[in-house]
Amino acid sequence: HLSADHIGSYGIDFYQSHGPSGQYIHEFDGDEMFYVDLGKKETVWRLPMFGELTGFDPQGALRNIATEKHNLDILTKCSNFTPVVNGKCPPIT
Repeated sequence: HLSADHIGSYGIDFYQSHGPSGQYIHEFDGDEMFYVDLGKKETVWRLPMFGELTGFDPQGALRNIATEKHNLDILTKCSNFTPVVNGKCPPIT
């Protein structure tokens, strides 16, 4: 069992092919500090005053998401993945 006074999660990101969409966030003790709006390519601060004290260049997050998309595409091709048509899975035989 791990015990800690505070937990910081910095640069949590994911990408999913259904959509496609992704997310990049920074959290402290479970509270979101900011996220990067991937469409607008900008940092969105949960509390605007944080943005006045520090900054975050969203280009790093956009690079991470692009890398994740690339890696997911490779893994999908390597696994002989067949996309689901119309959101319906084929029957299991």
